[in-house]
Amino acid sequence: MDVGTIHTLAGDAASDDPIVALRAVNKLRRELDRVEAITVRRARNAGASWQLIALCLEVSRQAVHKKYGRS
Repeated sequence: MDVGTIHTLAGDAASDDPIVALRAVNKLRRELDRVEAITVRRARNAGASWQLIALCLEVSRQAVHKKYGRS
């Protein structure tokens, strides 16, 4: 998904139609989860510690390691 699609989904998430908004939120959440996983992997490959990644994501080191440590 490209940046334009993410912007479109974010706009749709603010729709007055709750069904349109819910569908957009669901698609946006899935895309952001995918992008987060890729970015965590890139950070680890670049030498970032689990602690630094956790700080950036505002979660504990244990939480980020549990979620991404085996991927």
